[in-house]
Amino acid sequence: MTLVRFQTLLKQAMGLDSESIGISAIERAVQARQRACGIASDDAYYALATGSRAELQQLVEAVAVPETWFFRDRQAFAAMTRFAVEQWLPAHPEGMLRLLSLPCSTGEEPYTMAMALLDAGFPAGRFRIDAFDISEKVLGHAREGVYGRNSFRGGDLGFRDRFFEQVGNMHRLSAKVREEVRFAPGNLMDPLFGQGAEYDVVFCRNLLIYFDAADQARAVATLGRMLAADGMFFVGHSESGILIDKGFESARIPLAFAFRKAAAKTARPRGPMPMPRAAPVAARPRAAATRVAAMPRRTVAGLPEIQRLADQGRLDEAASACEAYLGWHGPSADALYLLGVISDAAGNQPRAADCYRKVLYLDPLHHEALGHLALLLERRGDVAGAKRLNARTARLQQGGGR
Repeated sequence: MTLVRFQTLLKQAMGLDSESIGISAIERAVQARQRACGIASDDAYYALATGSRAELQQLVEAVAVPETWFFRDRQAFAAMTRFAVEQWLPAHPEGMLRLLSLPCSTGEEPYTMAMALLDAGFPAGRFRIDAFDISEKVLGHAREGVYGRNSFRGGDLGFRDRFFEQVGNMHRLSAKVREEVRFAPGNLMDPLFGQGAEYDVVFCRNLLIYFDAADQARAVATLGRMLAADGMFFVGHSESGILIDKGFESARIPLAFAFRKAAAKTARPRGPMPMPRAAPVAARPRAAATRVAAMPRRTVAGLPEIQRLADQGRLDEAASACEAYLGWHGPSADALYLLGVISDAAGNQPRAADCYRKVLYLDPLHHEALGHLALLLERRGDVAGAKRLNARTARLQQGGGR
């Protein structure tokens, strides 16, 4: 099978850089559509895909496999609600907060935005969420608002009790949340997309990594035109480096991956944002800790306590406590990742990079460490290294392993 022409076709249709997901993923999608159409010849299927908008859409949907869940990367939604409640609302006693979710996939992200705002006390009816995706199939799923257990991950599922009703093995989202979101087909590569629209909050997460550098710049320029001067722009953890030197600056909110236009001088959210919650790590057997036997156990803070120190902005104390924790318990991906984020926030990039590398040695599938390390490499000029890590993250998101 000659795939170059299909790679070109998909790039023209949706901006897909074939290297981001691997040639084999495109080959599988093409073969699946050939079987579905009952076409054995590559030439015949290519003629169909180029001559039929409906079939090209089917091929796009075969490639664009959605992977999402409610409250994915909670810090982004925490930053969004603080911006909305503490900054936008006092400055706008009237009017509508405008939010964009692209790509919205099966709806978990825009619905999470609505639930987070409602939980934060933002007035219902004072915000509007526009949600776009290139796939008509996932938009149909999103409009139904019915989800299975794969959409609910993590330990805190209290929102499910507040906003969903159980229907058999599924959960249906309440009408008060669904009515806050408007779904529509949209393609960021379309030159007419977003003309005349302006948003106070833009979520475009885990899409830019599938574009090449030229299309990334084009996409960021389009979204930048759609973002209000004092708005907030949220990207995926692997995409932060893409926005550097493109007219954006980090909002410096740990783990939110939030950006603002460089000219925006609005005040940042008051108080420190929460640091990542790490799972508890069991202590090593006593015999394995003889090298630190002189350290009384009661003096070693646990990860929740270390996180509280970081939340309070006491980064030096948090880093020291984290090092003591590692000295007592030994290597831990959770503790090393926390130390990396603390070091990153404190401006100690060499130590942060070292921590993230150690995390990946212990847990090669740690998405957050991959994203942070890629951003650090990008800042230090190692573009090739950052690109390799971003490609690795893209493969993980597609279920392709390392």
